[in-house]
Order: sequence, then C-alpha cells, then structure tokens
Amino acid sequence: MLRTHDLMQIGEVARRSGLAPSALRHYETLGLIASTRTAGDRRLYQRSVLRRLAVVRAGQRVGLTLEEIRASFGSLSPDKAPTRQQWARISRSWAPLLDRRIRELEQVRDNLAGCIGCGCLSMRQCSLYNPQDTLGEGGGQGAQRLLPQ
Repeated sequence: MLRTHDLMQIGEVARRSGLAPSALRHYETLGLIASTRTAGDRRLYQRSVLRRLAVVRAGQRVGLTLEEIRASFGSLSPDKAPTRQQWARISRSWAPLLDRRIRELEQVRDNLAGCIGCGCLSMRQCSLYNPQDTLGEGGGQGAQRLLPQ
C-alpha cells in the first residue's frame, strides 16, 4: 500500500530528475514510466520513478534511442525501478548497441577529413552525413531537385 509521502507530483519529479514535465508525460506515453491519477486527473509518481528515470537518462547519454531503452526494459513493470540484477541485464543488453555506435563514430572520425570541403554531401563516401541519399545516385555535383517550371 502506497503512502501519501511516497508519491510525488509531476513538478517535484521534474525538479528532482532535471527533466521537463513534457518529457515525463512523453516517457509515460512510451511506457517508460507510470503514474497514478488523482480525482482531479493530476499525475502522481512513486519515488522509485527517479531511479527508473536515471536509467533512461543513462541510456540516452550513451546514445541509445528511447525505443531501444524501452525495448531493454522488456518485462519490467513501468511503475517499479529496476533491481540490481535487472540493471545488470539491461546494461549487458546495451553492450552490442554501444559497440555498433562506437564503430560508427570511428568511421565518422576516420573519414571526416576526406569529406570536409567537398560540399556535395551526396558522394558515396559521404554516406556518413547523408546515408539515405537517393538523389545523388544519378551522379553530378550533388543532389538537386528541380521544381517544374
């Protein structure tokens, strides 16, 4: 049974977590955190939400998307903080994602000098900057889309 002093309003959670109330509402929509509602429809969060938010922020700090973080929470209840064992499992599941990001950043670092100054952002070797480039596949000096006259 939750006691009144174990619940915090959204402003208190925002202040203590350093996140905007809009971010908290968004995280709740994504299922990353959960709240209960008062009769006046105000959100109340359990104190454990602060630890859960710390995990979310840690994931974001290392470059994970909110979807990747949400997927790593898997079967965890959105109204409880991860236990030490659950955090160990989550952090292990992040290792391959982080390894991939490290490889991508190393590729950016290693190819950066060759791309500076070209200005086209469309050459095949510039896929670091424009990986979904379809306009540049036709050749020429960079991607261009001409409007009909």
